[in-house]
Amino acid sequence: MSTYFGRTGNTPPVVKNLIIINALLFLGTLAIRQAFNTDLNHVLGLYFLSSPLFNPYQIISHMFMHGSLTHIFFNMFALWMFGKVLEQVWGSKRFFIYYMITGLGAVFLHTLVLFIELNPLMNYVSQTYGIEQITPEVLDRLYSMGDPRAKALAVGLLTPTIGASGAVFGVLLAFGMLFPNTQLMLLFPPIPIKAKYFVIGYGLIELYLGISQSGSNVAHFAHLGGMLFGFVMIKLWSKDRNAFY
Repeated sequence: MSTYFGRTGNTPPVVKNLIIINALLFLGTLAIRQAFNTDLNHVLGLYFLSSPLFNPYQIISHMFMHGSLTHIFFNMFALWMFGKVLEQVWGSKRFFIYYMITGLGAVFLHTLVLFIELNPLMNYVSQTYGIEQITPEVLDRLYSMGDPRAKALAVGLLTPTIGASGAVFGVLLAFGMLFPNTQLMLLFPPIPIKAKYFVIGYGLIELYLGISQSGSNVAHFAHLGGMLFGFVMIKLWSKDRNAFY
């Protein structure tokens, strides 16, 4: 999509540095994978809390990792397009706080949905196979079983979540709330649409996909978590108009 708005100029520092950090980590991931056959996405990506591969730092680090050129390009393009306007309106400190909290909000909702999906499977495996502690070796064994529920649990605990999409969706939500009548030009189909309708439509699509495509490799509820926490933050900030603007 493309858009037009009145504020132009150089990219502000937080947006610029976020894009640089994401780009460097993406290039570093490619280089390390080629040189050492090690995928940083499996180290810095976010695993479910009950996974033996989970580490607390992943709650932050996964927000700067991406799996493909297309993945990082669209996330960083949206961050640049909408985030630079928000940073100019809010200032760098407030924008950075907003970005990080919406990213953490994405983690919260995504983890909550994973808990709802995986907890029954963990109970099933515990009762059926007498497994009380999940280790990497146990996950490998569960994955190789013919039991589809055991395999589903292994896949859920072995699959990391990566990407800035949760925070970027929060940025998109904020742009739609602050500039609701700004015209955006979609690429497919090539029609203009007001920002508020674009955000609402995107949110409804993510909700539908999250419910209808449970277990897909796209964390739809993480996107919704970023939007939800962004909505709450903006409503709280808007009570103090002087601080908000």
